[in-house]
Amino acid sequence: MVNGKKVVMVMPAYNAASTLKKTIDELPENLVDEILLVDDCSRDGTVSQAKQLGIKTVVHTCNTGYGGNQKTCYKTALDMGADIVAMVHPDYQYTPLILSAMVSPIAHGVFDCMLGSRILGTGARKGGMPLYKYISNRALTIFQNLLVGYHLSEYHTGYRAFSRDLLEHIPFEGNSDDFVFDNQMLCQIIYANYDIGEVTCPTRYMDDSSSISFKRSVKYGLGVLKCSTETLLHRLGWLECDFLKGMSRNPGNKS
Repeated sequence: MVNGKKVVMVMPAYNAASTLKKTIDELPENLVDEILLVDDCSRDGTVSQAKQLGIKTVVHTCNTGYGGNQKTCYKTALDMGADIVAMVHPDYQYTPLILSAMVSPIAHGVFDCMLGSRILGTGARKGGMPLYKYISNRALTIFQNLLVGYHLSEYHTGYRAFSRDLLEHIPFEGNSDDFVFDNQMLCQIIYANYDIGEVTCPTRYMDDSSSISFKRSVKYGLGVLKCSTETLLHRLGWLECDFLKGMSRNPGNKS
């Protein structure tokens, strides 16, 4: 526990057998209360590896996609009594060594959501992020900040932590099952006036780290542009956006 708050680390997994133990080995001792791995119909030994490591595991019988996997992660973590839910990818792209910096601000009520940013500092390019991904990340983030009305260093990190209150109020279950889930969720968080913090996060791009193809990156980029534009139009009252429909601007009596 951190400041009396139960911390559950969730791991959305797909073919992560070769990197799961490396990720777990870097987890600081006595930081998280429970670990949950949700396997999205992997074709390797991810499930058996997780069970050998004593990790609570939920197995999807069919592939639900990255967003669909996260939905199971968050719903199950809440059922486990989590006060704070931290998502760490089991592909060893993000190090758990900085997890305490992600969790502590939420545990002490400073932020409702924390993001591990690859863009702050020099972590992205030093860690091997392809140049085209770095440039597209920067361009999309500038565009999103303008439309969404917030200021983040990046919207595309997979290293995230959330308070229980946030997860209970954000209608994430209605979001996409694909990669744009992440951006829809951030738009929901910003729209609902929750506070987001960021910490510098080193990253690692290797052959055994998961990464989407150029074609899927283009599809993702177009989805991000659509998501941000819909958020702006919804805020202006010009369009009823499905993933923001019925949301309050001030949950928890926040100003």
